[in-house]
Amino acid sequence: MKLNDLRDNKGARQSRVRVGRGIGSGLGKTAGRGQKGAKARSGVSVAGFEGGQMPLHMRLPKRGFNNPFAKDYAEVNVGAIQKLVDAGKLAADGTLDHSALKAAGLARGGKDGVRLLGKGSLSAKLAFRVAGASAGARQAVEAAGGSIELIEIVPASEKAAAKKNSVKQRKA
Repeated sequence: MKLNDLRDNKGARQSRVRVGRGIGSGLGKTAGRGQKGAKARSGVSVAGFEGGQMPLHMRLPKRGFNNPFAKDYAEVNVGAIQKLVDAGKLAADGTLDHSALKAAGLARGGKDGVRLLGKGSLSAKLAFRVAGASAGARQAVEAAGGSIELIEIVPASEKAAAKKNSVKQRKA
């Protein structure tokens, strides 16, 4: 076997069919689209169109609301943090922030930071630097002798807008 002998298997590559190229090709004139109607024309029929009947997606009742301004927090319970501290996978010294909890596998996602929740018990004295904490979580951390520092995370879009405004002010 030589490199110049390598070939694809027979039928592995198929060339595309060139339609509408004369009567002799077998796919001339209407190019396999039949005659007239929406499906014969370019743009084909719109997905969900039911021939003038009210489409199903419009007949069904709508419920709920998707808030585009909702904050996306990675929610972490204090009990889960205590479990990792006991297992030795999370260091009890220093400040625990989003990156530390993410590295430990506790905080998944959460582009707006971490929010501590009070499920479970906490016995280790820990210092947290998070975007939010429930009343139960705050109580559990303070009872164990720890502290919580709340930070405000500014989204990248707001940072860009603030930077743009500051440049404009300097020029003026």
